[in-house]
Amino acid sequence: MVPSLSRRVIAVVQATALSSAIAAVATFSWNGLLIANLSTTPAVPWSVPTMAVVLYLLWRYLAGAWWPRRTASARRALLRAAPIDRKAFVWSVIAGALGVVALVGLWIALVEIAGSGGNPTLPDVSAYPPLTIALGIAMGSLVSPLSEEAAFRGYAQTLLERVFPAAPAIAMSSVLFALWHGPTQGFVWNKLLFFFVVGLLFGVIAYVNRSILPGIPAHILGDVTFFTLVWPNDAGRPLLSRDGVDAGFWIAVVVTIVFFALSALAVRQVILISPTHSSDGRRREGRMLELRKTTGK
Repeated sequence: MVPSLSRRVIAVVQATALSSAIAAVATFSWNGLLIANLSTTPAVPWSVPTMAVVLYLLWRYLAGAWWPRRTASARRALLRAAPIDRKAFVWSVIAGALGVVALVGLWIALVEIAGSGGNPTLPDVSAYPPLTIALGIAMGSLVSPLSEEAAFRGYAQTLLERVFPAAPAIAMSSVLFALWHGPTQGFVWNKLLFFFVVGLLFGVIAYVNRSILPGIPAHILGDVTFFTLVWPNDAGRPLLSRDGVDAGFWIAVVVTIVFFALSALAVRQVILISPTHSSDGRRREGRMLELRKTTGK
């Protein structure tokens, strides 16, 4: 039965509201704690353990803990942070890591095309202690992956998958993900496109696994890579309209294409391992069906 238009509209509204709220709680909490920390006692990085507690409490609530108990199972289902097969997890992490390499190439190519790079949300931290900076980057590389996977690939995409086919559901959750980054990135087209593609990568990984857990390690890897290696070097990149096309641009394009292709092959391995595709999985499902028939459950 095809869901009605009203059900689809409600799902889109719910996905937008819930994903924005979850991401906002984590982002604003971390930003507030970090600003307070750096403006008062920068030598003591107390904001990091404090934010770790906030993240833990947020994750537990989204996973169904505490009041109201009547929504516990719904929250747990929307988060979909279920453990998965070990082989599928490994291949998913490989797919995500290969995708991160492709995203680096894509970002560099887009920066050279549009001339808009860097991350405006990154403050000047040169005046602060190295330990505080390092721990701040580490925590920042946890806040976004945990909260954004929960918000956009968990709650939003799960709601959308219930009333839309997989492809449009993943695309819409990726649009929400890109728009969430819009205010901090100036709504520049190349950055919106980039974050949309990021959403597609992690949205596919979440969909084929029916879990957001495999996407988190690659998301963390991506944040660390961009915080430390990519965004700090954007100011020195050439601009195609001013400097012409150089070898670096073509290398970025080739890296993007090749590593996205490799990531897709790794995702294919995940699909083949999943219970609905692999022979081992079919046998497991057959045994489960027989057991249900025998026990009457």
